[in-house]
Amino acid sequence: MTPQATRPDPGAPGSLYTVETVPAHRRRAYWREALALTFGAVDMGVSDEVECGAIRASSLGPVQAVVVDGDPLLARRTRRLIAGSDNDDYVVVKLLSTGVARIEQDGRESFVQPGQLFVYDMARPVRLTLPERFRTKSLVLPRRVLGLSESDLQRITASPLGTDSALGGLLTPLLSRLVDTAGTYPERTGELIARNVVDLVQTLAEERLGRDGGDSADAARLSLVRIRAYIDRHLAHPDLTPDSIARAHHISVRYLHKLFALEDITVSRWIQQRRLERCRRDLGRREAAHLTIAAVAHRWGFTSASHFSRVFRAAYGVTPAEWRGSARRTAA
Repeated sequence: MTPQATRPDPGAPGSLYTVETVPAHRRRAYWREALALTFGAVDMGVSDEVECGAIRASSLGPVQAVVVDGDPLLARRTRRLIAGSDNDDYVVVKLLSTGVARIEQDGRESFVQPGQLFVYDMARPVRLTLPERFRTKSLVLPRRVLGLSESDLQRITASPLGTDSALGGLLTPLLSRLVDTAGTYPERTGELIARNVVDLVQTLAEERLGRDGGDSADAARLSLVRIRAYIDRHLAHPDLTPDSIARAHHISVRYLHKLFALEDITVSRWIQQRRLERCRRDLGRREAAHLTIAAVAHRWGFTSASHFSRVFRAAYGVTPAEWRGSARRTAA
């Protein structure tokens, strides 16, 4: 039978496949099909008796965030399956949370331990062995989103990324948290967070490829990731300005503007956009119902309630009060 994704329990994000409600004699077929529907045309070897199997998937723009809990399995994507598939333009960035794994692709074979990240490409044969009960957290993304050339991608597949890297230490918990909470964000917010994580994956890949850290494009990309993270940490400060950001990062304001020009946005516009997203989130939360609209605006760095109302309406097409009222009616 073909598995049907369902909504998980309240509070859990995304769609869900689980063997819990499937009769024991049907679980093996159900589980193999659920894995194939999630990750594409892959030959899934699973045990005859499947006791544990759950997949939770959420979309973040073009990126799919997936958590899998399961019994031992062997996943193989062969040339025959690739030839008959229309989903070979995807790359999987996978974090092994529990269990152990062996990944084989592009002439390499690596053993992966819990807490390690690795990448594989759906366009070429790959073999993934998970010999014991496991949990993985994955980002499934179009190759164009990762932004690596074919030759560069082939050099980083099937090998743990960032094991001894400070950047890898930053990325691993961030990716884990993103996948766990993917379905809880407003659409635009989720896409922006996913983009930041993919930027870090790309930078980590560049680091693994041995690129010179002084290369202007790579250095600019890494600086931009760090600055965006800094902005998110300081949104509540009303004195967060291009001048203060530049000083904190020991760069000129001119260079700061140049970095954000790479994203086709100004620094001030980026700050305002992030503040509006936080305000919109709080206005829709029951826990913040006791706060006035002005208090929510001030909480995220807006010094003028009237200015906040104007830019909120320009961004979302409704006033803050209308948004809050709509959110309350939806939650009721």
